[in-house]
Amino acid sequence: MNIIICIKQVPETTEVKINPETNTLIREGVKSMINPFDMYAIEEAVRLKEKFAGKTTVITMGPPQAEAALREAMAMGIDEGILISDRAFAGSDTWATSYTLSSVIKKIGAFDLILCGKQASDGDTAQVGPGISAHLDIPQVTYVKKIEEINPALSTMESGNTERKGGVKDKFMRVERMTEEGYEIIETPLPALFTVVKEINEPRLPSLRGMLRAKQARIIVWAQKELQLDSQKIGLSGSPTQVIKIFTPPPRPGGQIFKGETPEIVNKLVELLKNEVH
Repeated sequence: MNIIICIKQVPETTEVKINPETNTLIREGVKSMINPFDMYAIEEAVRLKEKFAGKTTVITMGPPQAEAALREAMAMGIDEGILISDRAFAGSDTWATSYTLSSVIKKIGAFDLILCGKQASDGDTAQVGPGISAHLDIPQVTYVKKIEEINPALSTMESGNTERKGGVKDKFMRVERMTEEGYEIIETPLPALFTVVKEINEPRLPSLRGMLRAKQARIIVWAQKELQLDSQKIGLSGSPTQVIKIFTPPPRPGGQIFKGETPEIVNKLVELLKNEVH
């Protein structure tokens, strides 16, 4: 079973700096960590590999320092790490990011499943995972909290070929998807993309052997020259949504404290609101 995990390195602090020219986050030199929701995707991939064998590959797009996130994932049990790093990709919005990552996945080749965290802590859009599935034209299930059943007779999808052999039942997964009212049970053919929530598992700590292996592992680095992507679909120029202006809202004035009995406080509050309206 070939599994691809898409992760993101996010700032570990709220004290982030903004590039005044591009109005995007400055990520270089900022203390960072793996996006918390992506940790659950990593753990689930390792568990599936332990049960069904196969290969796990983690990919991320970011500055050179994002290599640390890949090594941490490999220390947890992921087989291979790929870093997508180039100034040409800087400033990508969710559409440009999903286009780039989907192109990388096509270059990787055969896969059965793509796992992502439900959203990134620095953007909270929850759009990149679904965007990848749209670019690849494969099914997606968001907010997955449990994988109930996996048909073991799996076959992989070759890069650029979405034709599926045999019936849907030949290769499928049944999962529980979290909703606001409870959960849904969804059955989907493979290959597919899942975004997972924290209820799906408990991420393990890296073992000493895993950390040593990750430290010595070779990280594959691909830039624009290796990928040869459409320059109008990547980075700032390929982003339909752009930040025009960033500013700090003015501080709110202090409120008023009313003391006394409840009816008296209510009357004062009503008078205050009337004065504000007029």
